[in-house]
Amino acid sequence: MSEQEIFDKISAILQDHFQLEASQVTKELNFKKDLDADSIDIVEFVLELEDAFNAEIPDEDAESIQTVGDAVSYIAAHLGK
Repeated sequence: MSEQEIFDKISAILQDHFQLEASQVTKELNFKKDLDADSIDIVEFVLELEDAFNAEIPDEDAESIQTVGDAVSYIAAHLGK
């Protein structure tokens, strides 16, 4: 799966979860600063990522995912492991 495909899938999750337009989702989008996401929002998003990519994201790794770009990079690095 390419990084663009990963980004597109993450973008769709964010659009659904945070009621965003596709144009609002960029790799620089910060979940806490730009979306005002609280810890529950972050946990729900990480769970959705795990489901979408059939991956397990440990809590300590999840804490380092702050932007869409971080999420794309993490999934790309860990997909299929």
